[in-house]
Amino acid sequence: QVRLEQSGGGLVQAGGSLRLSCAASGLSSYDIGWFRQAPGKGRELVTAIRWTGEMTYYADSVKGRFTISRDNDQNTVTLQMNSLKPEDTAVYYCAAGYYYDLPDEYKYWGQGTQVTVSS
Repeated sequence: QVRLEQSGGGLVQAGGSLRLSCAASGLSSYDIGWFRQAPGKGRELVTAIRWTGEMTYYADSVKGRFTISRDNDQNTVTLQMNSLKPEDTAVYYCAAGYYYDLPDEYKYWGQGTQVTVSS
């Protein structure tokens, strides 16, 4: 059974930091992506990492502020978000697939967690 469980998120002031975590089970050799969706807006691929960890992707809007990493021994992927801006406010989802930089190819999804950044 494939399962992705998320933790983290919350409310933070602009310029602050948050950390999200995604724990995956029932998969092997999988890529992980973090998506976000604000009310009334489309889903955006924020960052992604290959299962080996040697290749990553970042959307232009988060480059230099967000960092994705993974610990395959624990089957977890972490999203460290620094210098947060109000426009980062959204529901964040982790997802698993086999084409890390292709948003439409992700197959399995976590439950989502709210990130709110105040001005």
